[in-house]
Amino acid sequence: MRLSFGRRDALIAINQLLEDFKTKKISVGIVGLGYVGLPLALSAAMGGYRTLGFDIDPDKIEAIHAGQSYLKHISAGSIAEAMHTGLLNATMDFSRLDEVDAVIICVPTPLTQNRDPDLTHVVRTTEVIAKKLRKGQLVALESTTWPGTTAEVVKPILDATGLVYGTDYFLAFSPEREDPGNAHFTTRTIPKVVGADDEASLQLAVALYENIVSSVTSVSSTRAAEAAKLTENIFRAVNIALVNELKIVYDAMGIDVWEVIEAAKTKPFGYMPFYPGPGLGGHCIPIDPFYLTWKAREFEVSTKFIELAGEVNTTMPRYVVEKVARHVDANLKIGLSATNVLVVGIAYKKNIDDMRESPALRIIEILEDRGAKVSFYDPHVPVIPATREHANLTGRKSIHWEDLAAEKFTVALVVTDHDVIDYDALRSAASIVVDTRNIYTRRSITGDNIFKA
Repeated sequence: MRLSFGRRDALIAINQLLEDFKTKKISVGIVGLGYVGLPLALSAAMGGYRTLGFDIDPDKIEAIHAGQSYLKHISAGSIAEAMHTGLLNATMDFSRLDEVDAVIICVPTPLTQNRDPDLTHVVRTTEVIAKKLRKGQLVALESTTWPGTTAEVVKPILDATGLVYGTDYFLAFSPEREDPGNAHFTTRTIPKVVGADDEASLQLAVALYENIVSSVTSVSSTRAAEAAKLTENIFRAVNIALVNELKIVYDAMGIDVWEVIEAAKTKPFGYMPFYPGPGLGGHCIPIDPFYLTWKAREFEVSTKFIELAGEVNTTMPRYVVEKVARHVDANLKIGLSATNVLVVGIAYKKNIDDMRESPALRIIEILEDRGAKVSFYDPHVPVIPATREHANLTGRKSIHWEDLAAEKFTVALVVTDHDVIDYDALRSAASIVVDTRNIYTRRSITGDNIFKA
């Protein structure tokens, strides 16, 4: 079929834009400079793109300009180096969104009090982008969400500008895949999934990310990319719930679940190890499954596995506290209300400072509800930051390690197994130790006062 002049000109413009993306003649804007946005901005700058980060937090902007890091797993040196090249900058001025050719959205997608998706940040950010949207721009959403968000929430806001999707502006979804504290994988080395609902948007998004990360896999739609991200995290949530449930069952039988897992993982096929813990933490795994559960209701489909996994995982903090109470009663002959408990590690995973959805916060609350006196020690989290669900704990400070012996703790409860902690000294400083991470067995530290939960 012969093209009209307008359509032919549009294809020429898209092809030229694609070439500019591939040859890094375009600039990239990252909206949201948190755990996802900051490392992505660094990777974009390292990939050769002029990169402008946007955030509403003046402390973050000031830190970046000073070549400093506000995330434990991101080095100040990497920020300073990127700033020195002139390829990285940061601003609170969102009127500058029209200066960049690709806008990547990296904002939070939490749950409401009723555990429904809260897309407030995505909607508000898209509305801000829409005010400055111009021809030739690509918008990519990275925030984890339910399948259909890009097409049903983001696209209508951008369409309302009068610009034509797929011709004037372009839209894609590429789920973030961050694992803070993982020394084996960085933003740049983790493969990317990219999906779009038209060919031009997909080609542009692939060209963009191919210069930022090591490899890119494209899928047929934004919905498929959104579903891929949820599938990754639901897989982990369900399997962690399974081993948490097995822990409870095997414990009742006098069987050590950790020993069982070590034996089972010697099988070279058909099995992969997951490990139990005190509950789920982080922004993704405790939250993302509920995004699919919520969306599935629209199609009158139940998500039994997902909901059951959520029930199991959310009960683990209470299970841990009950185990502490039993160990105290059996070994010290006192009630939980008479104990002085040190919660060791309150970040949601080891060797990082990320507190999002940490089960330690719920454990502290349950312990205190039971009458225990509770302190905490975390070398990476000196002060508990403000959280929506645990506002009463905001501002609490970690004890100093050198004060450990003087406190005479009844119980040291290991919730997060940071590598830098001297676990042998911890064992000596408390009447009993309750280990939720199997760190004592893994370090071959033994003692009559060490118990598992």
